[in-house]
Amino acid sequence: MPHLTILALGSRGDVLPYVVLGAGLQASGFAVRMVTFASFAPLVARHNLEFTAVPGDAEQITTSSSGISLAESGYNVWRMWRSLKASYWQLAASITQTLSQPAIWQTDAILNQLPGGLFGFDLAETLGIPHINVAVMPLLRTRAFPMLAFPPGPAILPGYTPLTYRVAEQLVWSGFRGAVNRWRQSVLGLPPQSFWGRFGEVGQLPTLLGFSEQIVPRPPDWGANVHYTGYWRPQEPEWTPPEGLQCFLEAGVPPVFIGFGSMPVRDPQRVTQIVLKAIQLSGQRAILHAGWAGIGDTAVPDAIYQLDYAPYGWLFPQMAAVVHHGGSGTTGFGFWAGLPTVLVPFLFDQFYWGRRIVALGVGPEPVPYKALTAERLAAAIDTAVTSPHIRQRTAELGQHIRQEDGVGTAVKIVKQIVGVKP
Repeated sequence: MPHLTILALGSRGDVLPYVVLGAGLQASGFAVRMVTFASFAPLVARHNLEFTAVPGDAEQITTSSSGISLAESGYNVWRMWRSLKASYWQLAASITQTLSQPAIWQTDAILNQLPGGLFGFDLAETLGIPHINVAVMPLLRTRAFPMLAFPPGPAILPGYTPLTYRVAEQLVWSGFRGAVNRWRQSVLGLPPQSFWGRFGEVGQLPTLLGFSEQIVPRPPDWGANVHYTGYWRPQEPEWTPPEGLQCFLEAGVPPVFIGFGSMPVRDPQRVTQIVLKAIQLSGQRAILHAGWAGIGDTAVPDAIYQLDYAPYGWLFPQMAAVVHHGGSGTTGFGFWAGLPTVLVPFLFDQFYWGRRIVALGVGPEPVPYKALTAERLAAAIDTAVTSPHIRQRTAELGQHIRQEDGVGTAVKIVKQIVGVKP
């Protein structure tokens, strides 16, 4: 039985698609090992995958030991880097310690979510096995749009777009270069990588994109090594909602979902009051999801339901619209459900997804977290719920995306790469 190792780190929304992909690969005949944070052990166990833990917790990434909240860095790439750098050394040490275990080396291919093939590319080089990039956002170099952590550049700066990729790559590589090269030399017996890393080389390797070409059209400068598959969406198990949630949904018109996922905020009470006032101004019913932001920890009117958990695949089709931070996974669920979307982006790719939502006509202009007011949020919600054009476009897009078999397509491609007959 061929063995695959999937390396994926980040928040729950970052890691879940790769666990779903791993479950699909295992169901097709592979043995699959997930290498991710120790805090995701229950998630991996639910999908019956082999698990190797990287010491640490996803929340350490979004709120670093530097005291700078990564989630509140917005488009400030330098501030984002300062926030991450404080935890890079610890994360790099944890990864190298984990990937130095002899058992990890018993595998036939590596699927790696880390940018630039960090760690996985080096291990694959040592073992002489395939290295497959996997991603749920478009991170490969292209001249079609800037690297996702950067805003669109003015047309008068033709070198801006390629520069954004080089800058981002070096910011990441500078945090990991020392640890990777020590590991390559002392454990893998390889020469050190260059000062600039091997991002261009890794970008030519097979790449699986776990999102739809309907959402991100293929840039003309991406090669045949880049494969769109469609979203890696979990097949939700049979789930029974709590009585209060079911009664709330049946008691009136479809509500608006509001939640900021894994984005922590400095003042949850202030954000809660903004959201509550926005709901009141919009005249909508709403489901308020606490998430890591901790919003909604107060008394709320009858038009609002405070949610701890519900599977998005079950919940979203019953909503009138969704308001969220713009994580790739939550955004994908909104597209799949055919829902108008209002983004409140905090950082990184969330701004990019906000621009795509506007370009596709499936939502209003985003309301960035740093500029969040009740009035702006209420106006965006009203536009999302009442615009006939937005509702038509979202329904059409959702129908297209629901016809895609993201996991099935990815499984076929991996089998081709690894040399397994269909």
